[in-house]
Amino acid sequence: MTHDSQNAAEQVWAALGGAPELLERVSYGRPSAGLPARLPVRELARGTVAACSLAAAELAARRSGRPVPAVRVDDGAVATAFTSERHLRIDGRAPVNFAPLSGFWRTRDGWVRTHANYPHHRARLLTSLDIRDKGEDKELAEQLASALEKSVAQEVEERVYAAGGLAVAVRTPEQWAEHPAGRAAAAQPLVRVERLDGAPRRPVRPLPEGALLPAAGVRVLDLTRVIAGPVAGRTLALLGADVLRVDSPRLPESADAHADTGFGKRSTRLDLAHQPDRAVFEELLDTADVVITGYRPGALARLGLSAAALRERRPGLVVAELSAWGDQGPWAQRRGFDSLVQAASGIAMVEAGPDGRPGALPAQAIDHGTGHLVAAAVLRALTERHDAGGGALLRFSLAATGHWLTHGLTAEPPGDEAGYEPYDPARHLARADAPIGRLVHALPPVSFAGGPATWASAPGRWGTDEPVWA
Repeated sequence: MTHDSQNAAEQVWAALGGAPELLERVSYGRPSAGLPARLPVRELARGTVAACSLAAAELAARRSGRPVPAVRVDDGAVATAFTSERHLRIDGRAPVNFAPLSGFWRTRDGWVRTHANYPHHRARLLTSLDIRDKGEDKELAEQLASALEKSVAQEVEERVYAAGGLAVAVRTPEQWAEHPAGRAAAAQPLVRVERLDGAPRRPVRPLPEGALLPAAGVRVLDLTRVIAGPVAGRTLALLGADVLRVDSPRLPESADAHADTGFGKRSTRLDLAHQPDRAVFEELLDTADVVITGYRPGALARLGLSAAALRERRPGLVVAELSAWGDQGPWAQRRGFDSLVQAASGIAMVEAGPDGRPGALPAQAIDHGTGHLVAAAVLRALTERHDAGGGALLRFSLAATGHWLTHGLTAEPPGDEAGYEPYDPARHLARADAPIGRLVHALPPVSFAGGPATWASAPGRWGTDEPVWA
């Protein structure tokens, strides 16, 4: 075990309230040359996967009555899983991870980063800059570049936000530290855990005894999108949970994104503002063990599904809330994605190229790391519920994970790659037949003795499953 990987896992494990002596069950293989960066991306990836694997091993031991099994973290498997969307192939075709209008653009005083992968975000971005949505993407990109190079970055940020779109000014770490949203991110813990003790008015649904997998029988409602939340649900499904992803039929989703994060899960569409669909959702909620949400703070509260309302209704429920910027500070209500957090928080400038153009991490590491952190926290909450009853409220944000990356971890010395194992992602890829085609996909990085080696099932078509528990 290297000092830095141990330190990262220790920090996560402590944040989750885990017994420190269990960290002795974790070992690491020879470090891999995957995920090279100026920032400690490898350490973040190892630490979150190690903690998630240990949380799974702990719950498996608790439910079986056996000792906690050994955990082994493989750097190559971690690096491949953290870039799973790049390795995915669907009938030989590579997915589209970023749309043509998503990226870095020069402004009069610096740079902005846009996110226009979804049609409604694309439309709002163009509308906010008075660009008519006519012609091919190449032509629109030229118009976008022309409009932005005459603009001030922070004015673009506010203008696009006001239109419901997504763009942030690219800041240095120092500028982010002085920004009110940056100060709010720095004040957030990596995970905020609130134990919900006390006997519920209705007994918590008992989980089956003698389970072979740690989360067997656990019912998870996955109300998340894009990468971080779906990765958490994918990981819980790997560990035996019945994970049902629920999306609004009024919001589009990328079939390619679901092909990457939909392993082991089922997916349905319900309009929670429509009474018949809401009634179906309420029936699902009645016997759920876990709810993971990935919408802006307050968005579900308007539907009567705030964390407070959920815990009042089911005190034994584990609720995990994930947002981009956290629930405090001036950006709490703003939408956001990993790429935007990297741009706003100074990460893009730390990783900038020699020409000064903003760079990016070698993976959507904030997303993937937070996804494994969410899964780890849910598993730990289930262990504590097994021991003492009660539920838990768990809060996470991409901005808090980004702050941990930039301020809480130490990167390995640069240039010390001689002892590293060559990174070969092919060793950590597999093939599967799915309703959407023949897939090449990344194998799961979460691993412990006696645990699953691959996903239970390939992803189905997004939103086409019945809204029932398996």
